[in-house]
Amino acid sequence: MASLDSARDERVGDDRTRRADVRIVAATNRDLKKAVAAGRFREDLFYRLNVFPIQVPPLRDRMDDIPLLAKHFVELSARELKCAQPRLTRAAVAKLQNYDWPSNVRELRNVIERGLILARGGALDFDVPLTGQSAGPVQPSPRTDASTSHVAPSKFLTEAELERLERDNLLRVLEAAHWKIKGPDGAAELLGVKPTTLLSRIEKWGLKKPEPGSS
Repeated sequence: MASLDSARDERVGDDRTRRADVRIVAATNRDLKKAVAAGRFREDLFYRLNVFPIQVPPLRDRMDDIPLLAKHFVELSARELKCAQPRLTRAAVAKLQNYDWPSNVRELRNVIERGLILARGGALDFDVPLTGQSAGPVQPSPRTDASTSHVAPSKFLTEAELERLERDNLLRVLEAAHWKIKGPDGAAELLGVKPTTLLSRIEKWGLKKPEPGSS
């Protein structure tokens, strides 16, 4: 909210009234209309502030803004901390976009600054949950129905299916990176893992770079 107002002021011990033009900018995450109706916020103050309301959606509703915000905060924090600017990888940005940011942009900046301190000039990584939700109570596992003696239906993958998905995903990443293992835009960076970890997985699945000209 923003409002323009005029104010009068008399200094202590002075008999002169001074006039000042004042601009008030107020921000809140509360619904002030509901607070006024419930008697928790002064109605007259609400209408004095509510001249030009600006509604800003929470960060979780504008995930497409995160790459630009992250880049800005990385550059800003690097200047403020006077340290080398680390690499902001696509894997790191994807991790940021898989979190719902209950504390909004301030939390995003804090997470990025913490990651920058720990990166020491290398690739950035962030300590946020990978589930797409903020940390919360653990959901109970499917329970066995005592009357029918069977597990409630749920979607799951077998171990063989999980391994096939892992192998297929690894192959797609290698192809996207043109079989570049490390460095900027390398497969390890795209996956968000160490090059040594990636090499171990390549060896595990027996993946080999196609010969030139092969289909």
